[in-house]
Amino acid sequence: MKNENGVTVWFTGLPCSGKTVAADRVRDILLTEYDVNVERLDGDIVRKSLTSDLGFSKEDRNQNIMRVTFVAKLLTRNGVIVLLSFVSPYIARREQSKKEIGKMLETFVHCPLDVCEQRDVKGIYKLARDGIIKDFTGIDDPYEEPPNPDIVLHTHEETVEESARKVIAKLREEGYI
Repeated sequence: MKNENGVTVWFTGLPCSGKTVAADRVRDILLTEYDVNVERLDGDIVRKSLTSDLGFSKEDRNQNIMRVTFVAKLLTRNGVIVLLSFVSPYIARREQSKKEIGKMLETFVHCPLDVCEQRDVKGIYKLARDGIIKDFTGIDDPYEEPPNPDIVLHTHEETVEESARKVIAKLREEGYI
């Protein structure tokens, strides 16, 4: 096993900011160019299984992140590079996750709200603006930007490849690959 030093790379940002796309590309690079153990956890997938019993209130969102943190901690301590893509809108909860996981690179996927809305193929922003979805991050619930992220991706200005390579460079710099 090449990556005995596991780490969690936590992609956080507004819905439709490009978290999943960037994380998927990082996973592909890690698998094809570095041959390391890597696992991807995504908000949409986790909410269909591990956290299917939760809603979107602040309490439920925090519980969602607590469960994901637990899984990431287990994988990280067993030498896996864990790529998480979750809105995870609250600074305090992300900081608590970082303390619990230990080795974590917070990756802020920065993208202006109007661009996120343009990218929205599911129509969730429209539903939120129409009042059908309540407590939607970025519309009527806040997204708290990380004050000091380890990595910042500007997905409205960078290609997916450029964003992914920034993450790879940081993993190399920190000695994880």
